[in-house]
Amino acid sequence: MAIFLIMNDKLYGMAAHGFQDRGATYTELPDVVPVDLPRLTRLSWELGARVVEDDETTLHSKWEHTGPSWMLSVYRVTSNTVVMRVCTPVGRERFYGAAQSDLTSALPNLNAVPHWQQLSEATV
Repeated sequence: MAIFLIMNDKLYGMAAHGFQDRGATYTELPDVVPVDLPRLTRLSWELGARVVEDDETTLHSKWEHTGPSWMLSVYRVTSNTVVMRVCTPVGRERFYGAAQSDLTSALPNLNAVPHWQQLSEATV
């Protein structure tokens, strides 16, 4: 499946990663991140890194897992879109795109989990 993101009049293309069931593709965050987002898209590393470094992208919030050292950073990309960067304990980065409204309803779940600490306040 090919997905394109237009941001600040720039066109970014990517391939989605996930598993398929009868033609539908499902993507999930790693099990350690207790957030369930219904329309999540896995971004390639190159696209995700480029999007979060864009001048128009702002940091929404940052989280740290207190067991094995996982990091979750949420970036506001557009008024309706966020990109999440998940950093594994060995330093690998994975990027995911989601709707802002889906994230807003899911963040209370992350706040309620004792192993995750918010490092920066949400800006939205």
